[in-house]
Amino acid sequence: MDQTARIPELISRLARLDAGESWAAELNPAQRAALDYLSRANRFSRSPSHVAAYLGSTRGTVSQTLKALAQKGYVEEERCETDKRVIRFALTAQGEQATALPRALANAAAALPPADRTVLQAALEQMLGRMIAQNGGQPFGLCRACRHFAPDGPGGFCRLLAEPLSPEDTHKICHEQVPA
Repeated sequence: MDQTARIPELISRLARLDAGESWAAELNPAQRAALDYLSRANRFSRSPSHVAAYLGSTRGTVSQTLKALAQKGYVEEERCETDKRVIRFALTAQGEQATALPRALANAAAALPPADRTVLQAALEQMLGRMIAQNGGQPFGLCRACRHFAPDGPGGFCRLLAEPLSPEDTHKICHEQVPA
């Protein structure tokens, strides 16, 4: 089998094995993926539409997923103070615990030699970038690596949203991110 066919096959198998592990506890793979995203997203990027865009899913599916996670106590709904129509989700302590559990895929990646991890990460990021570009999606990169980011105080400032950023926000992913 040539590499062009083998690489997607390997990625798909890894994703399925990782998704299969997500059935542990009371979570399904879609719920686990939503929790993982919310744990990495900044406060501006936690609406159902942002979760759907990141996961490549529909808003309806993600809304049902978030509703189930809220009923199970993993997330809580937050209304925007300036616009009550805007809903965001945040992890509860239970949700934080669930995302902190060790995962076999992360353990397998950690077992690779550092140089191999660096090469693999760069190649996967390149593939992801190409797929996102082909589909007209958003990159969802790190806030501090965005052209809208300005260092300011302990965190930073988002020039696009005209909002101060906490130190935590600057290390999270953002739906508005444009690589610097």
